[in-house]
Amino acid sequence: MGFITTKDGTEIFYKDWGAGQPIVFHHGWPLSADDWDNQMLFFLENGYRVIAHDRRGHGRSTQTATGNEMDTYAADVAELAEALDLKEAVHIGHSTGGGEVAHYVARAEPGRVAKAVLIGAVPPIMVKSDKNPGGLPIEVFDGFRAALVANRAQFYIDVPSGPFYGFNRPGAKISQGLIENWWRQGMMGGAKAHYDCIKAFSETDFTEDLKEIDVPVLVMHGDDDQIVPYADSAPLSVKLLKRGTLKTYEGLPHGLCATHPEIVNPDLLAFIKG
Repeated sequence: MGFITTKDGTEIFYKDWGAGQPIVFHHGWPLSADDWDNQMLFFLENGYRVIAHDRRGHGRSTQTATGNEMDTYAADVAELAEALDLKEAVHIGHSTGGGEVAHYVARAEPGRVAKAVLIGAVPPIMVKSDKNPGGLPIEVFDGFRAALVANRAQFYIDVPSGPFYGFNRPGAKISQGLIENWWRQGMMGGAKAHYDCIKAFSETDFTEDLKEIDVPVLVMHGDDDQIVPYADSAPLSVKLLKRGTLKTYEGLPHGLCATHPEIVNPDLLAFIKG
């Protein structure tokens, strides 16, 4: 574990365990590298080098007031890949991290990336517009911003207690530990960076990134995702990718990596090995 310092002086925290082909994990908003604990232990056990970083403004990285947008996020990943000399890496991103993966992989130096995975990911674009009539109205994201400003601590209990993990569904098996760990990770980060990131994940258009990517990409998504609605994300992304494969999980929520790792992890391993 350690830090790199980016060109603008931001310290990016990362974990780097094991040896073998590198797998880089990109977390969702407003979380941290810790959200990937299950996957990192699984792939470490399977002989891979596993790496996860805290996005700027999140977790243990610098609580930045600037640079909280996709161009800088991707540039930070490029600096991390260079510092760790990553070659033929697999980049796996969940939610906002999936947007970060798309934005980085489309720009990565040749030889840096072998494959990519987008899980419950925000591409192609979340916000509703004339070009994206199936998106979520801007008022949804304005509501996120208002809730964050009014009482971030309570907002970060409400999200995982309800839609993120599908714990608001009848008969859901609720994990208090997951809820509290989500809150813990969220509250480690900076309010300004988290506020700015809502715009980054909701309004960035990843269409051209997806078209540009020429490595195999697995797109995984639960069809009961209440955060990034399925119909306006995964199927549209696969159509834009040159070498995309869609894996749909019936009834699974947005936070499926944490609620159903026994399903997700073997599918990830099969794709990486395949």
